[in-house]
Amino acid sequence: MAVIDTLPASDILPAEMKTHPVIPVMDLNAQDRPAKKAILRGIRGVIDRNEFVQAPIGQKFEAAFGKWLGQDHVVGVNSGTAALFLALKAMGVGPGDEVITTPFTFIATLESILYAGAKPVLADIESDTFCISPAAVERAVTARTKVILPVHLYGHPADLTRLDAVARKAGAKILEDTAQAHGATWNGRKVGTYGAASAFSFYPGKNLGAYGDAGAVATASPEIAERVRLYRNHGRHSKYQHEVEGYNERLDGIQAAVLLAKLPYLDRWVKARRSQALRYNKALGIASVRSKGIEVPPVRPEAGHAYHLYVIRAKEREKVAGQLKAVGVSTAVHYPIPLHLQPCYKHLGHHAGDFPESERAAKEVLSLPLYPGMTKSQQDRVIRAVKNL
Repeated sequence: MAVIDTLPASDILPAEMKTHPVIPVMDLNAQDRPAKKAILRGIRGVIDRNEFVQAPIGQKFEAAFGKWLGQDHVVGVNSGTAALFLALKAMGVGPGDEVITTPFTFIATLESILYAGAKPVLADIESDTFCISPAAVERAVTARTKVILPVHLYGHPADLTRLDAVARKAGAKILEDTAQAHGATWNGRKVGTYGAASAFSFYPGKNLGAYGDAGAVATASPEIAERVRLYRNHGRHSKYQHEVEGYNERLDGIQAAVLLAKLPYLDRWVKARRSQALRYNKALGIASVRSKGIEVPPVRPEAGHAYHLYVIRAKEREKVAGQLKAVGVSTAVHYPIPLHLQPCYKHLGHHAGDFPESERAAKEVLSLPLYPGMTKSQQDRVIRAVKNL
């Protein structure tokens, strides 16, 4: 047996880990602490009133989120995946239609297109923003293109100006995947208000997160909103009269209560994320860090990044992640396998090399700790650890 195996754990930890706990990539307890009393009051109210399904508090949240977003209609659903799928259905997407999206995102984006019966058409990303390339989208357009589905990845907005021009020329609509971009802006206007519709996820780790799965569709179109309301509730307005064949995709009362309690804190949480990101950018965007094969991606001047995640590039990612772990700094990878190389999508017929920027990003991206409630001393530890690699 090696000598190291006989030593107590405290004797083999780096000195910094002996005095400081591991820094997580995300700490929801730290973030939610200011809102916790309001959250618990909201949950208790739902339980006391027995208002669990299609509850009035869901309508209150929809109205409040719509006011915050600056959008006419918000329809709560039970996940971000459901929001994407039902938005596509409500926009009339079905068999024979094509939807252009990115291969570098969470699988829900692509799943929703296939659920709707449409053909997903992939377009590569820009190297700096990790978002879909408008030039690649333009090359992917065909006569069957019905929707362009950009993802505001990590909280950085896709180039909505150029994408809108491509969509108008193609006679297509835009559905924004805003799952990671609560509070992000493009040219000073909140994302989620540009497309014909937008889909939000309120998964617990999002900038505005529920205590379980939840989502919403936002739109200026009363017709799209009405169709989503029908689809989410078995295609009905009254209990036993079904106008269309629908689904069970409703936002439940407890999640609505959690979201309503958290919403007043969202702007300050986004502000905190931006402040922390600015400190990282200044500290890590220097020559000595770049010489280690680490790159801090720039932010476009038009983009108000919401920093759902703070993501760097590391040419030797596994080595960097291991060294940071050794000194008590957690990291994560979002996402290690682009969608066109996922085993379940072999039937789409893509191969390695088809989308080189997405494939390069999948090998290099590394998320560092960033969350509201993270202390300056914690962030200083992360910065010091990266500089000392």
